[in-house]
Amino acid sequence: MLNFFKSKIHRATVTEANLNYVGSITIDEDLLEKANIYPNERVQIVNNNNGARLETYVIRGKKGSGVICLNGAAARLVQAGDKIIIIAYCWIHEKEVQDYEPKILILDPENKIIDIKNKEKHGEVVAF
Repeated sequence: MLNFFKSKIHRATVTEANLNYVGSITIDEDLLEKANIYPNERVQIVNNNNGARLETYVIRGKKGSGVICLNGAAARLVQAGDKIIIIAYCWIHEKEVQDYEPKILILDPENKIIDIKNKEKHGEVVAF
């Protein structure tokens, strides 16, 4: 079995950082569904503003809200307005590698989907 990149929510804007909440990341249910990420799934968070990287698990947020909220200790590594990348991984069998395609959501500054891809190319830039 090989550990592969499964899903990515690219350039999400943090809407809230709640230090006093039980740890996790709350993500709009629409984004979870489109990205093929599940509640309680382990994800990696990469903060484009300060370079922080962390792992946590997902909590389903209100559908259509655009919420991206880092909770608990993770809230010390982000601020509202920061741009983050949310990455989920999976295990696949070596036989599946050739046909495997991840799901990549590209978001606008309001956390609305502007594109859905299944591959990335070196040198490709997405910024607002």
